[in-house]
Amino acid sequence: MKEETIVHIFERRVRELSDRTALRKKEDGTWRDISWREYGDTVRRFAKGLIRLGFDMPEHPGAPELRQSLALLGFNRPEWLIADLAALAAGGITAPIYTTNTPEQCEYIINHSESSIVAVENQLQLGKILKRIDSMPQVKKIVVMDNHADEGGDIVMTFRDVLALGDAPGLDAELDRRIAQVKPGQLATLVYTSGTTGPPKAVMLSHHNITWTTESLLKVIQVDENDILLSYLPLSHIAEHMLSVFGSVSNAYAVAFAESIEKVPENLKEIQPTLFFAVPRIWEKFYSAIMQQVKGSPALRQRIFQWARSVGQRTWQRKMDNKPIPRGLDLQFGIARALVYKKLRGALGLGRGKYLICGAAPIAREILEFFFSLDMPIQEVYGQSEDSGPTSFNAADAIRLGSVGKPIPGVEVRLAEDGEICVKGGNVYMGYLKAKAATDEILIDGWLHSGDVGRVDEDGFLYITDRKKDLLITAGGKNVGPQNIEGQLKTIPYVSQACVIGDRRKFLSALITLDQQVIEKWAKENGITYASLAELVSHPKVRTLIQEHVDEKNRELAQYEQIKKFTILAGDFSIDGGELTPTLKMKRKVVNEKYKDVIDALYSE
Repeated sequence: MKEETIVHIFERRVRELSDRTALRKKEDGTWRDISWREYGDTVRRFAKGLIRLGFDMPEHPGAPELRQSLALLGFNRPEWLIADLAALAAGGITAPIYTTNTPEQCEYIINHSESSIVAVENQLQLGKILKRIDSMPQVKKIVVMDNHADEGGDIVMTFRDVLALGDAPGLDAELDRRIAQVKPGQLATLVYTSGTTGPPKAVMLSHHNITWTTESLLKVIQVDENDILLSYLPLSHIAEHMLSVFGSVSNAYAVAFAESIEKVPENLKEIQPTLFFAVPRIWEKFYSAIMQQVKGSPALRQRIFQWARSVGQRTWQRKMDNKPIPRGLDLQFGIARALVYKKLRGALGLGRGKYLICGAAPIAREILEFFFSLDMPIQEVYGQSEDSGPTSFNAADAIRLGSVGKPIPGVEVRLAEDGEICVKGGNVYMGYLKAKAATDEILIDGWLHSGDVGRVDEDGFLYITDRKKDLLITAGGKNVGPQNIEGQLKTIPYVSQACVIGDRRKFLSALITLDQQVIEKWAKENGITYASLAELVSHPKVRTLIQEHVDEKNRELAQYEQIKKFTILAGDFSIDGGELTPTLKMKRKVVNEKYKDVIDALYSE
């Protein structure tokens, strides 16, 4: 069978499922269905509008993979998906941007991707682009998805305006020509990932990467046009982009859009999706909500809940061990389902959930065990942007708690001598845009070096045991380069050292040490007396001083990069203390271990 691009698959999907629901969006309190036919027609109209706007770029000698680029900046909505697929249909690529990015970060991505058109969600995001527009000379138009374009002059137009341009006659043949010319090996989208130093790198994913990955996943996740996903995580993240756009196109399931992050719990209950993907922080919130409700319940209900958990734990353990379930236990399981599991699933909005998936960051085993005991088996997926999202997956018929499952079909995993996980398969990326040296560091002879250390058990299950790189992955699934933030904190005149904490945590915090001479001078000038440095750094006025500077630095960072809490340590990091190497580089692992109690206290409140 001839390999197809995601655009060709989309066209076929539109023909086959024309009247079936493709997308769902809530408007004026009512969910509106968008059919595959309407979806397809609107993508074509927008693609023709892009062509009318001059969405074309000659070959780029410095980056031969690059095509005309559309940058996307907005929360999940039909217009985002339409613009995304339209750009690909017109022969181009897309460069998604996090909605929490600063104007300067948006500018970098738009310029690096050489995007000529930027599609933004609303006035808030429009303002970011207009603030830096003079530094983006290649940008021809800014398109506002919510159709409110009240500022910016001629360079700004609405989504509706682009559709109107596409309605003009004479462009269908040109669009069809471009679609026919799109090749599987051609670049489709960029995924900007945070590095430990410097600006983000742009992961290049081809049409082949995308279609190969979605087809491989279909072998372990059986979904079709009868299934539906709730879309709410950032579409600039590889997981949501693959699920909401490419996975839906390849595997035919519908996508419903949350009204906002705050409305996700409400929208979950309304949609009751069959496919639900969440980062660890979401599952942690569900866990907290359930436990709070249980604590406030009468004693009898609490006992029933604990009994149901015990039954669920024993049942699922036998399932995972491939052991038969005794008749008595199976009977209890059925009763527990009627009394507890079914009601709880429905209350969370997961009553129809076939696949409850967790990824983008490691999740605590205790959380997994909790949901398994309530007959809500969470299937963990492991991977990274550089391999199109998934490397391995805990399939329904092969789950092992503590592991991240087995490699998805077609993916090879091997361990280097130091235990680093290396990956090969059709999902492995083309490389980093305009960064051959960085590509060559981790893509060697077709093997992607993940930066994670792991092990594989006798049954082929993969376990992540450590991280080689310093990159933090928050509980919300955001990749954060700590060194950039630490560098910002160390520009505060009173600060000597800073260590950013946040891996698997719900927010970033920091351990800060002060320059003794500078802070003592400041104390003298402000009439503060103290008996020791420890007493000085704990003084309320010192705390206020550093807080003001941290707040100032936070304004320069994206929301997920901001420091929410910090502790000022009494002593500085040193070689003798073990926190620094002889070349004065911070030993992050040592700092985390040495100050474990201090760090835990930051997250205990």
